[in-house]
Amino acid sequence: MKWYQLQTTQVLQKLVSQTDGLNKTQRQERLMENGENKIAEKQQVKPWRKFLKHFTDLLMLVLLFAAILKFMTGDLVEGGIILLVVVVNGLVSYWQERKAEESLDGLKQMMSQEAVILTNGQKETVPTTSIVPGDILYLKAGDVVAADVRLVEVHDLVVEEAILTGEAEAVEKNTTEILQEAMAGDQKNMAFSGTLVQAGSATGVVVATGSDTEIGKINQALQTVTETTTPLVRKMHQLNKQIFRGILVLILFLVFFTTFRYGMELNLLFSAMIALIVAMIPEGLPAVLTMILSLGVKEMATENAIIKSMPSVETLGSMTVICSDKTGTLTKNEMTVVNTATENKALLMEIMNNCQDLKLQDNEDVTTLKGNPTELALLHYVAEEKLPLKKQIGKIPFSSSTKYMATMHKEATGNSIFIKGAPEVLLAKAKLSAAEMQSWQQRASSFAKKGQRVLAFAVKKVASDTALSPEILTDLEFIGLVGIIDPPKESAIQAIKETQAAGIAVKMITGDHKDTAQAIGSEIGLKHTAQVLEGIEIDQLSDDELAQAVKKVDIFARTTPAHKLRIVTALQNNGEVVGMTGDGVNDAPALKKADIGIAMGIKGSEVTKQAADMVLADDNFHTIAKAVKEGRRIFDNLKKTINFFLPSALAQGLIVVIALLLNRPLPLTPVQILWVNMVTTITLSYALGFEKASKDTMTRPPRPVNEGILSGYSLFRIVYVSLITVLPAYFIALQFEGTALQQTILLQTIVMAQAVYMLNCRELLKPALNKGMLQNKALFISLGLLLLLQTIVVFTPIAQNLIGTTTLNMMQQLLVLGHVAILFAIVEAEKWVTRRFSKRVSAQKVN
Repeated sequence: MKWYQLQTTQVLQKLVSQTDGLNKTQRQERLMENGENKIAEKQQVKPWRKFLKHFTDLLMLVLLFAAILKFMTGDLVEGGIILLVVVVNGLVSYWQERKAEESLDGLKQMMSQEAVILTNGQKETVPTTSIVPGDILYLKAGDVVAADVRLVEVHDLVVEEAILTGEAEAVEKNTTEILQEAMAGDQKNMAFSGTLVQAGSATGVVVATGSDTEIGKINQALQTVTETTTPLVRKMHQLNKQIFRGILVLILFLVFFTTFRYGMELNLLFSAMIALIVAMIPEGLPAVLTMILSLGVKEMATENAIIKSMPSVETLGSMTVICSDKTGTLTKNEMTVVNTATENKALLMEIMNNCQDLKLQDNEDVTTLKGNPTELALLHYVAEEKLPLKKQIGKIPFSSSTKYMATMHKEATGNSIFIKGAPEVLLAKAKLSAAEMQSWQQRASSFAKKGQRVLAFAVKKVASDTALSPEILTDLEFIGLVGIIDPPKESAIQAIKETQAAGIAVKMITGDHKDTAQAIGSEIGLKHTAQVLEGIEIDQLSDDELAQAVKKVDIFARTTPAHKLRIVTALQNNGEVVGMTGDGVNDAPALKKADIGIAMGIKGSEVTKQAADMVLADDNFHTIAKAVKEGRRIFDNLKKTINFFLPSALAQGLIVVIALLLNRPLPLTPVQILWVNMVTTITLSYALGFEKASKDTMTRPPRPVNEGILSGYSLFRIVYVSLITVLPAYFIALQFEGTALQQTILLQTIVMAQAVYMLNCRELLKPALNKGMLQNKALFISLGLLLLLQTIVVFTPIAQNLIGTTTLNMMQQLLVLGHVAILFAIVEAEKWVTRRFSKRVSAQKVN
């Protein structure tokens, strides 16, 4: 029901209510019918379900299967070790889960606790939960509106609706019906649940309670929004499936090949399958990725970007579009005087200083004052002049009906009346020639076209015995005009340049008016500012039409929470990775829907912070640009880490395959394979997470959405590195007598090969040994720790008994070192060839 389009008498008739309120019986019946005036709660996921979901990862299930097979064959120790690895990974993932699901709590806190209603013609204070449609609700300054009401009687009511519209300036309310379609921010005859009465008083009839209110609809949107899976999680799932398919294909091949060729025993086949599974699954990778993301979270926190969900760190680096709220995000959320037009500036400033209600004493600090944003803007503008206050001897308060305010002050001869108000009102009361009138109207129009709120100022000299009244405010001396706007932050302008240079589009979605939004959009440097799409126009577009429109429109004005949600969804349907910033409750559903929701930490509502993935502690859009750079650095390091892990996993798998094809015993036991995986995880893999960002991090475009973690080139490198790691080492080990010695040489070679290949992975194509290497202290710490652990495994009796190794002599050690040195040289040579080839191909494309 569009209550704002009805007259108050019609509203009362439809709600079967009357001006003296409902009786107790009616209220009780309606309470039973409509339910309590509170937001419906969504059933929460039980903690044990949250815990178990971390063990449903595809590769973790495969490892669990391997552990079960080990238990079935009687190898309890090896089965226990594999199971322990799975449990540790699950626990790490569970405790690192940081996604907040407390949006509902924040919304409930916005509801007031008690309200004053009319029952049988008598005022009564009741719990807000008992309010029902048809109740007559009283409102006064300082009240939080308890339900959605159609206003019946208004006395200079001003309501702050920032939590719903996102706009800083409070709204003057009236009771006049609105015939045309209007967004919530334009429904001047309505007061909405959760908004704050800033001034005045009113009575209204309750038209919606609980989940039917505007704030309740936001809650419903929050509960129904499906949280988007982050690009990193999607890519890791894709990688897991690729690894699983590879393992499955190899297992099936080996089962058929070895059975038909050699008639292999079932127990031996089971052992081979388990060894292959353990070898090819990088079980330490989840822990390493978690650590790298944790480092990113910590780094971003020092830059005032608080990350709530670790995969969101990487999502920042893959963003293609940032949708930003205007007020408080791109702008200062402080009304500011930006233009003046006058021929008597001193008198203009004197009127600004005295025709106001906020500053009562000369020694009051303007920065501590609170109240009407427009008056604060005027007082801030004149503060540096340190003008003395003139004592008020009369006042006509501002009202929405007269659209002006007047104050009278005693002078040496007579009195002065200072007036401020709407330009059209004061110009009509001023003593001006036709030419002067036209000139001032043109100046006011030019201010308005720039999105500024225009105020006019005038003065009138009267005799000292004249009483102040509206009737004497004629033939005014017109003094000038002032243009006020919430100006953009300088840092936001710079940040938009940086994000656009990084190939990220910026779109502004605001509840403000079209002209203001367009003016701010042009000033901050948005690309497509000629066209502005308003909320009413969005309602007329289908989803497909909106998906096309968002490609060429950067400014959206007079939007509701539903519009913001549709815009984000339309961009995602176009294949964009969307970041959404905001500070008001109206932004919360869109923040939750976006790939990365970004809330303001200082001026942001609690609901918005809880729905977001990242909170800006300094409310600075520029922090987003720094976070994007960090996100890209982290993804680069994640790719390096994954490219580092997989050749080792494939190499160990190839050892099992080769042994089975040659009908020889398994060259490494599952425990030895787990040792290789875990020792490199504990030491080497963490070092790549500390690599600095490359110089082109913020000048290259975002990664394609469908780009996998592994490119064709990455697969090529993984295959050839694994082959030159394992084949020579395997056949060299076979030249020596004794299973323990063969296994130790092979194990030592694979571990040392991982160490030098980590150095190769520091740069994808550039030389690995460069100045940046010296900046990464973790690199040298990890290499030292690896050498220490590997020395213990190879040379201490206790470790030899546990792992199944034996001591290597000097010649055997030199063989291992020679092998890994050749591996390092081959990879560096291949990088040089690939780099030259890539440059040649790029040059040919340009030509």
